[in-house]
Order: sequence, then C-alpha cells, then structure tokens
Amino acid sequence: MKNSPNVLIIQTDQQSRWTLSCYGENEVLTPNIDSIAHEGARLQNFYTPSAVCTPSRGCFITGRYPHCNGAFRNGVPLNRDEVTLAHILKDKGYKTGYIGKWHLNGEDYPGWLNKEDSMGFDDCRYMFNCSHHKNVKEVKNGNPVFNFNIGKDEYMTDWLTDKCIDFINDNKDDDFFMMLSIPDPHTPFTVRAPYDTMYNPEKVRIPVSFNQEHIPDWAEYDEWGRNNDFPFNMKNREKLFRQYKSQYLGEVKCIDDNVGRILARLKELDIIDETIIVFTTDHGEYMGEHGMLYKNNLYESAYGIPFLIRWPKKVEKGLSIDETITVVDFQQTILGLMEYPPSGREQGRDASKLLMGEKVPWINEMYIHPNDVPRTGIITREFELAYVGKGWNRDTEFKDHILFDRIKDPHQLNNLYDNPEYKDIVKQLTEKIAEHHRNLRTDPKVLPSTLFHKSVPVVCGRFSHSARRRIE
Repeated sequence: MKNSPNVLIIQTDQQSRWTLSCYGENEVLTPNIDSIAHEGARLQNFYTPSAVCTPSRGCFITGRYPHCNGAFRNGVPLNRDEVTLAHILKDKGYKTGYIGKWHLNGEDYPGWLNKEDSMGFDDCRYMFNCSHHKNVKEVKNGNPVFNFNIGKDEYMTDWLTDKCIDFINDNKDDDFFMMLSIPDPHTPFTVRAPYDTMYNPEKVRIPVSFNQEHIPDWAEYDEWGRNNDFPFNMKNREKLFRQYKSQYLGEVKCIDDNVGRILARLKELDIIDETIIVFTTDHGEYMGEHGMLYKNNLYESAYGIPFLIRWPKKVEKGLSIDETITVVDFQQTILGLMEYPPSGREQGRDASKLLMGEKVPWINEMYIHPNDVPRTGIITREFELAYVGKGWNRDTEFKDHILFDRIKDPHQLNNLYDNPEYKDIVKQLTEKIAEHHRNLRTDPKVLPSTLFHKSVPVVCGRFSHSARRRIE
C-alpha cells in the first residue's frame, strides 16, 4: 500500500444539489455517485461564493476569493502567480493531469491548453479552456474536433471519461492527481440516447416557485432573468420547461453511469481505497425555480452545491456534515486531510477534521461575491441577505435587495428586506458583509453602492477616514 493517496476530483458544470439522490431527492437516481457519499462523507451545506463558472473554479483550485485570485468573472484568467492544488501536489511528486473544461485561461473559446497555461497540470493533452459541445471527433495528428451533432462520433461525457480511465491506467503505480471536468449538465440541454428519452417531460416535477407571480426586479428583467426564459405570460412556458428538464435529468444520469465506470476501474486495479475521490460541481442550475434558468442570480440554490468525498483511511463512512463549507475552503481542507502544509496564500479554512468526524469550532456563514455585476451578500443558517446594483447592461440600477428566512421560507418566496420587524437583522448581516470585504480589501467599485449606505464605508479596500474615526 502506498504512503500517499491518489487524488481524483470529478467536477461537473451547473449541477444542482437536488440532482443527486443521496441528498434525499429521487427524481433521478444516481447510485454510482451516491456510493461516494455512502462510503464516505456528504457535505450538506457546501457553497460557492460566486455562482458562475470561472470564479467558482478559481476559488476551488486556489483556495482564494475571486477578486484576489484574478478570475472574478468568465473570460478573465487566474493570476499567473496563483498556487493551485496541482502545483502543490506536483511538488510532492504527484503525476498531475487535467481532462475537460478548465475555464480559467481567459477568453471563452474552446482553446486547448499547453503546459505553460495549465497551472501545474503536466498532462494537459485533453484540457480545454471552455466548451459545451456535445460530441468529439478524433482527428489524427491533431486535436480532437468538437461539435453539437449528437449521435455522431463520441459523446463528450463518455469521451472524457475514457481519457480519465486511460490516465488512471497509465499512472496506477504512481501517486497521481487527476481532475476530470465534465461540461454537462450545463446548457445546451441535450443528451445522447438512451438518456434523451429516459425521463418523460410530462412527469418531471415543476418547482414550487415556477409560477410565482411577483419576484425581485433583477430576477424578472436582468439578462438572466425570468423575462428572457419563461416570461410569466408566455404561451406553453410549462411545456418548454418540461422538455428542458427531461434532458437535464438525462445528462445527470449519463454522468452517473460514467462515474460508475471510473469507480469500477479503480476497484479492478485495487486502488480505490488508496484514492481520495471527490465529486462536486462549480455551481447549481435554477431549472425553473422562480421561472428562471441558469445561475448567477441571488437565489440560494445556485450557490449551494453537492460535495461528496471518499477515503476510508480518514473519512468516516456515511458521514453527513452540516457545517457551512465553501469552495474557498477546499484546497486547505484536502491538504489538511493529506497532512500537507497549506500554500501560505490561502484564504479558506481547513475543514479536514470535520471530514474525519471531529467537532471543531466553526462559523456557519458564507459570502456571495460580485462578478460581472455589483452584487454581494451573506448566507447564514437562518437568513440570506443580498444587495444588488447595476445589471448586466449597466443602464439599469436594480433596487430589490433581498432578505429571506431560510428556515420558515426555504423556497424563498417572501422577501423580508423592507419588513420593519427585520430591521435589526438587516443591520447585523450588512455589517458582516462589509467586514468581510474590508478584510479582503475588496475594491468598493465592484460592490453595490447601497452596501456602503447601510454600513461602515470602505474606500479602495481600506477604511475611509470617517470610518476609521468611528471605530477607533
């Protein structure tokens, strides 16, 4: 038995927590992915601070917040001096490989990466910057060609899984770190047979909030708002939604079957117990909640994501962890679990003792970070408070800040922000948000202006003079 464990991370794209049956839902059954939880641990409250691809992925691989690591929105690369998990494990002698969507190298085009851009992943032959094409055509003496023609060539999820298994076969006798990044179940909501007919559109479940009449202005009218996908008075809106969801569920089922192939190969090689296996995603998908699709708005479900981990040596079997942990905590946590020192630049917390079943002091809060638009907020056990500013087109200043009671109103139907009974709650949580950004020295220009009207002001990442006098 090896002294050091292998590390295998399977990260999907835009996969909601409810899509995994180990989280208590049964609309799509995912026995292979569930087995990671049943034989390991499941995080019940795992979050990303930014519900969009690039910033979430950047936080995950660096352990640092978006505006600190540089990758704060899609199309913006990681700072070249960031220390990724791949850098750290490579220095420990690991064979490092990445297969699939990276989305941390700048412009949103497919682009194959070379070692100079791969941020510590030596085997980057099948590492591409960004693509949600569905099929791959192998080309001799050249890079594979992507296309959307389902039914021809190789389906992307299957093809990437094949490459992952090849990597495991080639490195089974070495310490390896493999990250498999599957672009599904992101849009376009299409999937190969037989998964395309596996879920009857007429039988998929409609979210409780799908027909909610009144929603915040940003949720209705901004670029990714309801008005662009399922306008409230749209003809056949429910029929269109059902078609989308049936395909989304099929994508998830295809992923589960491919995860089963990987786990089976690890068992055949007798290295599954010597491998730390992680299954997660970058952010969720609203899939009809509040009549919306996609992510990157302020409702909680796009921020709360699945996270499962298996390693019998240290991770307690069947463990369910309720503490609030984020993607920023991941790098430090996995290194703590492996008993390796952190990078020294990390901004997250080490949750490794929680994974081992120990109880440690823990603050159950997570902070929403801005990306393309000035929005920020906090999610605690009891509440979500968030502030909005200008929208995607920069011409509209949205006004509907939100406060939701997470216990009494889990579907987030009743906005309490202007309710006088919650004035003190708003004040307390606002100060927490402001303090968080003061500590990170976040530039106020990227934050909603209302935040500073409600809290101690911040200037250029420092206290303003008036604020300093108030707190000294």
